[in-house]
Amino acid sequence: MTKPRSKKALYIGLPLALAIGAGAGFLAWDHGFWDNPGYPAKVMKQATDLQERIISFDSHITLPLEFGTHNHEADKDGADQFDLVKANRGRLSGAALTVFGWPEIWNGPNAPHRPTAGFIDEARNQQEVRYKAISGMVRDFPNQVAIAYTPDDMRRLHGEGKFAIFISMLNAYPLGNDLNQLDLWAARGMRMFGFSYIGNNDWADSSRPLPFFNDTPDALDGLSDIGKQAVHRLNDLGVIIDVSQMSAKALQQVAQLSRTPLVASHSAPRASVDIPRNLSDKDMQLIKDTGGVVQVVGFSQYLRPLSQPTQDKLNALRARFDLPPLPNLAMALMPGDPIITAWSEQKFGQYASGLYAILEGEPKATLKDLGDAIDYTVRKIGIDHVGIASDFNEGGGVKGWDNVGEARNVTAELISRGYSEADIAKLWGGNFLRVWEQTQKAARPVASR
Repeated sequence: MTKPRSKKALYIGLPLALAIGAGAGFLAWDHGFWDNPGYPAKVMKQATDLQERIISFDSHITLPLEFGTHNHEADKDGADQFDLVKANRGRLSGAALTVFGWPEIWNGPNAPHRPTAGFIDEARNQQEVRYKAISGMVRDFPNQVAIAYTPDDMRRLHGEGKFAIFISMLNAYPLGNDLNQLDLWAARGMRMFGFSYIGNNDWADSSRPLPFFNDTPDALDGLSDIGKQAVHRLNDLGVIIDVSQMSAKALQQVAQLSRTPLVASHSAPRASVDIPRNLSDKDMQLIKDTGGVVQVVGFSQYLRPLSQPTQDKLNALRARFDLPPLPNLAMALMPGDPIITAWSEQKFGQYASGLYAILEGEPKATLKDLGDAIDYTVRKIGIDHVGIASDFNEGGGVKGWDNVGEARNVTAELISRGYSEADIAKLWGGNFLRVWEQTQKAARPVASR
């Protein structure tokens, strides 16, 4: 895990070859414009042509809180990993943009801070900021982007050459204990909901409990009562349940309770990196058994174990804070030692800052690493239950796919591995659309509950 809420993957700017025009249609590719990512010209041409035809959907992108402001305009080729210019260049058809709230507790000389009485209020404020950024983008650029409320909307917008926004939400923490917030957000367009992020909340245990918040693993033994009620409410609302970042026990309980397919919106197999944040073979089988999809995420530290030099640096840091050598990779990727519960904010802030600074220097994984994770997941649960996610603007990105403008390189990697065009279309969005359709068909109107 990279540093929460502040990780910004660097985008090396290229000359702007394609401008987003007033019309809805996409401009033609400039085949000579692109840097060569290392694939044969024949593969790149096929990838380029395929990106023109298929619905390609990235199931997890977070908008920076500054999105839509000066130097973060939606229609400018900026430093962030997502904007409409890059989406056009990469021929990305749509993405789940996450209405996400988690107050900045990690930066500043006195950080981090334990949650205060205003923590939920600030988290809800961040949700509103991101929702307004989505609404503003749709309002200001109606010829280029719109919200997809149904799978048919997604297909229609693709045919019109418009970028389709699918609204998702991550982390139940900002909702407190108010189950009716799910109804309100579904009415505002939310179509996927993820219970968990870093740290447990009142609804579910996280795969990454945070000792600094006095968390312990499996504190709720999976889902709380309100978490179990939320599963049924989300089914009734026709909202997809996202199980990424949940504890294994919570995921198992959701799979038992839900009558609709589950999605892990941004996860990798534990075979790639053995950490609780990744999915075990059993976790992936549970998702498959619901008819769901594992959206394999292009997040370096979930795809490839940390190098030995980085682990050596982390162990040196740990020694300075009187911690034992790394017991596992999970403790390498976040400040998760139980003793941290007793630390002062100042001491934890110093340790967390040092840890994430070291992780920033770790070389990125590659498209090959991502392809290996996709191959593994396909072999374990089948081509009909696997998809693709980036986690852009939250630490995601690998060499060759460092922003939405490089989506065709993922397609080239899949072509080079022998995937058919039909199977690539499933991975890039077809499987997700199937789950979405099944979830909406299973919805129950309020009057029939």
